Amino acid sequence: MYGAIRAGDPERFGELLVDTQERPASAGPATSTAIAVNGGEAVAYALKQIEPEVVAAYPITPQTLIIEKFAEYCADGLVRTEYINVESEHAALSACVGASAAGARAITATAGPGLALMFEMLGVASGMRLPIVMHLCTRALSAPLNILGDHSDAMAMRETGWVMLSGSSPQEAYDLALVAQTIAEHPDVMLPTANLVDGFMVTHAVERVDVLPDDVVREYVGEYEPETSLLAEGSTATYGALDFRDYYFEHRRQQEAALYRSRPIVEQALKRFGEISGRDYNILEPYRMEDAEVVLVLLGSAEGQAHAAVDAARATGLKAGALRVRLFRPFPTKAVAEALSGARVVGVLDRAIGFGSVDNPLLSDIKSTLWTQSNRPLTKGFVYGLGGRVVTLGQFNQAFDELRSALESGEVPLEPTYLGLREDGEVSE
Repeated sequence: MYGAIRAGDPERFGELLVDTQERPASAGPATSTAIAVNGGEAVAYALKQIEPEVVAAYPITPQTLIIEKFAEYCADGLVRTEYINVESEHAALSACVGASAAGARAITATAGPGLALMFEMLGVASGMRLPIVMHLCTRALSAPLNILGDHSDAMAMRETGWVMLSGSSPQEAYDLALVAQTIAEHPDVMLPTANLVDGFMVTHAVERVDVLPDDVVREYVGEYEPETSLLAEGSTATYGALDFRDYYFEHRRQQEAALYRSRPIVEQALKRFGEISGRDYNILEPYRMEDAEVVLVLLGSAEGQAHAAVDAARATGLKAGALRVRLFRPFPTKAVAEALSGARVVGVLDRAIGFGSVDNPLLSDIKSTLWTQSNRPLTKGFVYGLGGRVVTLGQFNQAFDELRSALESGEVPLEPTYLGLREDGEVSE
């Protein structure tokens, strides 16, 4: 319905509103509103409900959908946020660092090369223990120039001390935008947190998204009340000071400890979100894992293809399963080891290349997790979907075929399989 919703209406969302309905009692106490939006707009809607003091961002595909829509909210007077139009992504995160250090709730969004330009400030934000939230619309890194989605940017930031959450749909992009805020600002964490939203496959995909009432969101997220800040009365905190050899080591260790402490807090935040929304999340998303012997592990939006491939493999008699990682950093080692304890062969799907490394990023995490297990399964790496390459069911069927062969032979090659890679002028299906 276009043009039928007036500016300022409480249920206004751009020009498109699909339906308003009460959730059944079994789905949670809150009333939801169903809207048809893409993933970027879903995140923007969450930001409108959070209404942070500061948003600083520079437009870059595929993140632009978020900040364009949020800028509309600002222009229409629907939020009181100070929206800062900056000259670069480095400036965007720098502005958020300053705002957060001054005691403001600060949010940014970026993608691919924009994240690369922010890189210096990623460590500054985490090292200063500032609970900034970033919505990272994952995109390939240049060169060659590519504006489409893969996980190259997310993998580049994985060692910078940020909590990192990964969703698979516009609904989850909205939900994790709210969850990320509560994690970052928890007094036992106080670390920047990234919400990974797969570029184009989620940011530009229009789906039904159930959004919570504003008052429910405000109660869930709460007010940000930092114990210390540059502007807090009586605060003696120092931010950005030179930390020489005498204390740098200790501060880094404290930062690491805080990141590890966030694991149970992430679980608590997800559980509490389930109670108000009826959408139950955990740090891992298993699919048909109860008796699975052959498992595909992945991050992000290819979950649907993975589930379909599991069903197809099950139809042939293979005890197949899939495991999607929702909490990427800190990596949930214990939970992953437990989830894969019954597996005999594990295939790991990476949407990025770990240049010069023994293994690609997610495979490296999985191998490290399983290395200490007494009955560790065989592990096989796969690379797929780089630069927005279309991900097909046939590719994941191929992965299960290779894992079946490994199960029968008891051996796996060290080299990864590149699913959908052009061979002899053709792109495999």
